[in-house]
Order: sequence, then C-alpha cells, then structure tokens
Amino acid sequence: MTARLALLALSLLLVIPASAKDKKKPTLPEDILRAETVRVMIDPDAGEPLDQPQANAFARENVEKAFLEWGRFRLVMDGEVSDLVIAIRTGNGKSLRPTMKGGPIDQRPGVGQSTDSSVRIGVQQGHPPMSDPSTYPQDRGPHIGNEVGPSDDMFTVYRAGASDPLDSPPVWRYIKKDCLRPSPLVPAVEEFRKLIAEAEKPKVPKTP
Repeated sequence: MTARLALLALSLLLVIPASAKDKKKPTLPEDILRAETVRVMIDPDAGEPLDQPQANAFARENVEKAFLEWGRFRLVMDGEVSDLVIAIRTGNGKSLRPTMKGGPIDQRPGVGQSTDSSVRIGVQQGHPPMSDPSTYPQDRGPHIGNEVGPSDDMFTVYRAGASDPLDSPPVWRYIKKDCLRPSPLVPAVEEFRKLIAEAEKPKVPKTP
C-alpha cells in the first residue's frame, strides 16, 4: 500500500461523511465559499478498469460539464493554479479490481466541452509542473495491477494551496454508487452545490 493510499484509508475514517442518510449537513469553511476556480482531476492512485478503460476519464468529463453548467466556479486546465481541486475516481461495486495505470491514458492536451448554456475550450500550454500528481505520477510507465479502494464512486474536495493538495486532509468527500454519472444531473456535484447553498443561507438568530 502506498503512502497516499494509506492516507486515503485514514481520511475515510476522519473526514466528515456525506451521504443520502446524513441528517445534519456539514458546514464549509469560509475560504471554500470564497473560492472562484476549480480543477477536476483523476485521483493519481486510480487506475482505469480493464473492462472500462476510460471510466475515470468519462467521469471527469461528466463532473466538469456539471461544474460548467452550474457556473459558480471557473474551470482551469491541468497544471494551472486553482482555489480548489476535485479528485474523482470511479468504483464498480468491488474493493479489488484489475486496472491499467501509468502512461498517457488519462492525459489530455486540450479540452472542448459544451452544455445547453455554455462552452469551454482549453489547451494545455507547455508541461504541467513535475509536482502535479495528475500528470506526472511517480511511475509513468503503463502497467496492470490490482487496485484496492472504495467500491463506489468517490468525489473529494481539497484546498489547492499545498504543493500536492491530495496529501492534505480533504475538505469534503462524497462516496456513493454511480454518483459521478449524469442521471440526468451528476449527483456528487449536486450534493456539493446543495452544501454550498446551505452554508450561504443567512443565519437566523436564536430567540432567547
């Protein structure tokens, strides 16, 4: 188990849970509410399932389009500076599955996305910094292995200030089956949207 996977296992125990069963919504820090830019990345420890070799790439596309439709945050390309980083990884109902990792499978030189109300076109300028784990993993060669991780889709929000944001404690995490698939909305993004809306509601003073 890598250090990042060990941190993930620990953070799953410590992070504020978010699920459809939660009765009390967690509150978001003020700096998260002031965030203006977001970068969506595939968790660098997530490989692509052999039976669905672009599952994580499609999930990232779904999440980015949902953010684009929402319009609250400006999406930035890989390697660019952002206020928040969203790390995603898909699940298939099993905690252990064979995957392909490394190589250019999840790298992209540019992006072109459109929704009913907006269009996004971006081109990668030069090379992202070597500290960016989404584009320069330690082992860059393609290889097949057995991946251990959450059995359901996972959507995790990090502050982007650190050199490697994913080494910092997550701000919020949502884990649920198919929560990265549009049906027609992307459930994980909708839950994050509701969380922000709830945090921004005016506080009603308690009557003595």
